[in-house]
Amino acid sequence: MALLSVQNLSLGYDSRIIVEGLHFSVEAGNYLCIVGENGSGKSTLMRTLLGLQEPLAGQILMSDGLTRNEIGYLPQQTLVQRDFPASVREIVLSGCQGRCGLRPFYNAEEKRLAAENMEKMGITALARRSYRELSGGQQQRVLLARALCATRKLLLLDEPVSGLDPKVTAELYGVIAELNREGITIIMISHDIAAAVQYASHVLHIGSSVFFGSREEYLKSEAGRLFLMEQKGREVPHA
Repeated sequence: MALLSVQNLSLGYDSRIIVEGLHFSVEAGNYLCIVGENGSGKSTLMRTLLGLQEPLAGQILMSDGLTRNEIGYLPQQTLVQRDFPASVREIVLSGCQGRCGLRPFYNAEEKRLAAENMEKMGITALARRSYRELSGGQQQRVLLARALCATRKLLLLDEPVSGLDPKVTAELYGVIAELNREGITIIMISHDIAAAVQYASHVLHIGSSVFFGSREEYLKSEAGRLFLMEQKGREVPHA
């Protein structure tokens, strides 16, 4: 059985449908990129997968003992969140809250896990720094370390490289790809179709048309060809 299976899902607000009839599944170890036009429902789908929003129709099934509080999540950041005054260590540790139950404190194992994930993200030296003082790339590594404290199975990433310069973007994509090679399943929303086809094993395209399949199948599909052409057209400066 798939780690996560979506069946006949319809999404929207106040009965207004944004996208309907979604069918796709994610196997353990997959790297799924969700792409599509602005306003097509990508972030709404992410919130629905997390249980933060109810679908209008359809269902989401999880297997392998996966529960929603065991999913690591890296949301798009707002300006207010970027200015959060807590220390790096405090933010990373907060990813263990789902493990604490009713305990009002973190135990030794959770502190060890936070330290391990800070080391994995290369931010151990920043542990006592205020999050608000960090660069955008450093902040995203902190949030990835936090998300890893919540899961060993599935990471949901909503535009994780938004606003980062090309060098930092490439580094962060490399970090995410390495996590996937280590066995963590990735579901990532991306506006960067070039990155999607470079790193993803599968692509879900939602919008005026819907496609789900392997990266190779997407590149051969009409939806993939048209979207790639549109993306390239936006990159060409007009005189």
